[in-house]
Amino acid sequence: MNSNEFLHLITPFKDKVFRLAKRLLVSTEEAEDAAQEVMLKLWNKNQSLSEYQSVEALAMTMTRNYCLDQLKSKRASNLQIVHQNFTNRDPSLQQQLEDADALDWVSKIINNLPEQQKMIVQLRDIEQQEFSEIAKILEMNETAVRVALSRARKTIRENMTKTHSYGIG
Repeated sequence: MNSNEFLHLITPFKDKVFRLAKRLLVSTEEAEDAAQEVMLKLWNKNQSLSEYQSVEALAMTMTRNYCLDQLKSKRASNLQIVHQNFTNRDPSLQQQLEDADALDWVSKIINNLPEQQKMIVQLRDIEQQEFSEIAKILEMNETAVRVALSRARKTIRENMTKTHSYGIG
């Protein structure tokens, strides 16, 4: 496979790789390094990529594993979600502040979820991955992914309700 074919193959999902790395590592620089490392590993495997059913699933799995290895080596436990697609068209300043506040609360709630639930929320609700892809990436069965996502969403919903009812989290 030449470099143009390789670029054509990875272009549809390279941003997802970066976003997952950013989600896990928080630091933009570390996420860029992780994405670059995964792309390099894929390039080194490019002769055997045709053997894989889904190169995207392989890339996401490699990203997850690489980032978790990085986190383990640093003993880091402070993960954040970064999601900027939470605004309406031409919102007022008040609406922007409310949106930012709600997004901040959701991020804090997600950060307190168990690691597996954080990953599933990221992959399903933000990256829009299919359950089958998430199951492959996280090495789980689809039913377990659905149950964990349901529990995570319930926790988020309950905590947001508490926050809005009492005005504090």
